[in-house]
Amino acid sequence: MRPLRYSINVSLDGCVDHMAGTPDEQSHNHAARTIACADAIILGRTTYELMEFWRTAEDLPPWMKPFQESINAVKKYLVSSTREPDGWNTESLTGDPVAAIRTLKERPGEGLYVGGVTLPLALADAGLIDEYEFVRYPTLVGHGPRLFDGLGGPLDLQLVGITEFASGVRAERYIPAGSS
Repeated sequence: MRPLRYSINVSLDGCVDHMAGTPDEQSHNHAARTIACADAIILGRTTYELMEFWRTAEDLPPWMKPFQESINAVKKYLVSSTREPDGWNTESLTGDPVAAIRTLKERPGEGLYVGGVTLPLALADAGLIDEYEFVRYPTLVGHGPRLFDGLGGPLDLQLVGITEFASGVRAERYIPAGSS
């Protein structure tokens, strides 16, 4: 069974507004490497549409190009009842998203990644996420969606790695406690 990993940018106060953090070369390269290692990424409509910026972005600084190349190249699964894929190496996941992702996990491969807010909440409640990565920006936002707001119950995590960047951004990796 291939692992399902979750990665999200988050502020110190738990907000997940992707427009609030200040991007830097190291965190972008980290994200590019993360995506490049995935068999596929799974995105709900909101996150998919946010990431579509990279599909046609031009005049980017050279340090943003590896991320753009990774996100454009990776296989994508879209979970949405209101949006159909229109290319961009994307396939729809239909029916119950938890069941569909459970089936994807059963296929051979190196691993899947999921991003966003709503879809990962359902996957965490179903116990399908094998690794959590929180890319924590040293910023207080004070608004927007909060990380795992509405989780069905406590989820104890065990820290398994930290990557620190010169900007103060930290990528913290966790697994569900007791799963090591």
